Amino acid sequence: MFEPNDIAEYYDSTQIHYTQWWDLSNSLSLHYGIWNKDTKNFKEAVINTNKVLMELSNIKTSDSVLDAGCGVGGAAIFLAEQKNVKVTGITLSQNQLDFANALIQERKLTQNINFQMMDYSNTSFPDESFDVIWACESISSCPNKSMFIQEAYRLLKKGGRLIISDYFLTNDGLNTSNKWIKKWEKTWALSDLNTCESFVKSLQKSGFENIEPFDYTSQITKSAKRMYYAAILAAIPSEVYKLINPNVSRFARNHYKSGIYQYKSLKERLWNYNIILSIKNT
Repeated sequence: MFEPNDIAEYYDSTQIHYTQWWDLSNSLSLHYGIWNKDTKNFKEAVINTNKVLMELSNIKTSDSVLDAGCGVGGAAIFLAEQKNVKVTGITLSQNQLDFANALIQERKLTQNINFQMMDYSNTSFPDESFDVIWACESISSCPNKSMFIQEAYRLLKKGGRLIISDYFLTNDGLNTSNKWIKKWEKTWALSDLNTCESFVKSLQKSGFENIEPFDYTSQITKSAKRMYYAAILAAIPSEVYKLINPNVSRFARNHYKSGIYQYKSLKERLWNYNIILSIKNT
């Protein structure tokens, strides 16, 4: 099980890989892209993910949004530019925080966006601070997902929306005899993935209502395949780099393998990509 300091170390030590393999400087995102029949390239697919979450959560100009696990700030920038909303983004990674702050300075968005170093399971914000909590592929790293859900419920105003997109185990993925999932979790700093059904039950237990899960697995498969091919291309350079630099950090040394494991496990239908919308009861 990874703790918050492990997650921070993972992102601090692997950000350069996302820059090289995931077109970070242009996509501004670490997440999977959603492809549809009109999607022309990867950058459009990544933007599609933000569009889908924005539309499902019905974000309006008057909303105050918390981006829980904001990465380098791409989603916050997208929301500020599309809807002129106020966004607070929180991350555990100093490298991500520095990158994100430089971006909003460059784009003159400091009036709309505020980035902070904070644990999304234990924040310092007052009760009922936000209309929307946005968590794109960040809760899969959370060591105590029930704690996050309870904190999200506390932070949302009555009628507020929690929108999550993430990786969830299928029933086949629960079979511990298959090692792909555990290898993926270890190399990508993921903490014990849930099934969508068990996560929905945790949301219900905490008081969330009108919970709607959506399955986008088929739409992200092309992104998963892209990551797989990037990992194959990175294998030899990564192994050579380890020989030359034997003290390379624990996450960076085998990070390329995560691209292989996520695709192998997806092909075996061990996980799905789900978006879950839920509402704080009024």
